[in-house]
Amino acid sequence: MSEDGREKTLEREGKERQRVRERHNDERMPRWLHRPIQADRGMREVDALLRRLDLHTVCESAKCPNRMECFSRRTATFMLLGDTCTRNCAFCGVAKGVPAAPDAGEPERVAEAAAQLGLEHVVITSVTRDDLGDGGASLFAAAVRAVKARLPGATVEVLTPDFRGDLRALRLVLGAGPDIFNHNLETVEGLYERARPGADYRRSLALLETAKNEGMGVSTKSGIMVGLGETREQLRALFRDLAEVGCDMLTIGQYLRPSRAQLKVDRFLSPREFAELAREAEEAGIPLVASAPFVRSSYRAGELWQSACM
Repeated sequence: MSEDGREKTLEREGKERQRVRERHNDERMPRWLHRPIQADRGMREVDALLRRLDLHTVCESAKCPNRMECFSRRTATFMLLGDTCTRNCAFCGVAKGVPAAPDAGEPERVAEAAAQLGLEHVVITSVTRDDLGDGGASLFAAAVRAVKARLPGATVEVLTPDFRGDLRALRLVLGAGPDIFNHNLETVEGLYERARPGADYRRSLALLETAKNEGMGVSTKSGIMVGLGETREQLRALFRDLAEVGCDMLTIGQYLRPSRAQLKVDRFLSPREFAELAREAEEAGIPLVASAPFVRSSYRAGELWQSACM
């Protein structure tokens, strides 16, 4: 890495440490959410690769608390279609505004990055692009095909937006042959108006159900955050809804406020409560559940997939 690149990386790491310190002070995080912030050579190598290939990751754009860990393990979740979202979800740290035009070369660069990192499980997501006719589905499909051509032995997981309920867009993605179709409900139905303006809980469930029914053996997955003000009964209803549409995997993690521009944390759940939620979700009929404070939809996704295959 050049001296200039090294300085920029160190500057980003310093800003991240400051952001975490500010969030700790603002939200009064409990002890189980405190952990050391570490950066090593692996993280810097991943960071340099992403810059060189001009790729975005949800790890960086959404200010994920696991970014340093994942980069240090030489893995990342690639984010298609730029780093600017057309929606304004009140919990999300991704930039909002008018995005740039799609980059037709992005799928091949994602495949190149996955190959250089030696990934065996590749997770591809995107910002929401309501400005595009197919919501970006064609670029998802191209990225899946590019990764499968470059890494025939790898599994590919897509984490898509809702495509405004357009089933043609969904089928375009499924036709590329992803192994896992992931679409996050994010929160309970009663909090959608406050947390997810522009989204629709029932529309998202229908997307997961169609993927399960038409995906030619694809496994379906969803993820939620807790700590936004949901009740236990609302969560139980969500678990039942996901089970009814045949969802195979669910991730449950603690909502952590990306910055002071997003919704405040209503409360922090204890590790014991996360274990209880996992049990309740499994009892509702979801086969595989990962539930812990730092769990995220794409965090250690390959390990969750391996558990599903056992």
